[in-house]
Amino acid sequence: MVLATNNRGKVEELAAMLQPLGFQVVPIGEYPGFVEVEEDGDTFMANAVKKARAAAEFTGQMSLADDSGLEVDALKGAPGVYSARFAGEPTDDAANNRKLLKLLEGVPPEKRTARFKCVIAIAEPGGRIHTAEGSCEGRILQELKGKGGFGYDPLFYISQYKQTFAEIDMNQKNAISHRGRALSKAVEVLKHLSLSREG
Repeated sequence: MVLATNNRGKVEELAAMLQPLGFQVVPIGEYPGFVEVEEDGDTFMANAVKKARAAAEFTGQMSLADDSGLEVDALKGAPGVYSARFAGEPTDDAANNRKLLKLLEGVPPEKRTARFKCVIAIAEPGGRIHTAEGSCEGRILQELKGKGGFGYDPLFYISQYKQTFAEIDMNQKNAISHRGRALSKAVEVLKHLSLSREG
């Protein structure tokens, strides 16, 4: 299983969930010459499918990609697919968080509802695509809290835990996060695929 990412944290997280199914997990960086795919789709689904398909075509192996981001209701769903580069290029988590806080100045807590969304796409070398989605509801705080996580995690507050994604334990986060939920569904798809390969 080729992972269409070179993000080490993502590779480790995905490998831990996929290896029990008998997949040898390899990051796309181990295939020299692969040109990083431009994420120019207008949905998470379009970007994830584009990345997975490109990796499968280049390597001839089953490939998995994800695209995820934050949707803030008071901003009509922004930053959405532009989450990573919300404050411009190159991507900068601190700048993105500053921009988000600035845009939400004066918005009361009850109107700062938001969700993280993730789409995982699995592409077979023959062209077939399988997708899985996950989301996690929360609220955007007025200040950063916590040292863990990355991206918007220090601003994303989960009422259930009374903490941000940057404050909760990594295992707790993986259990309830948008990526964790999408990955659980993707694992079910892969179980089915690995059984059909054996059969």
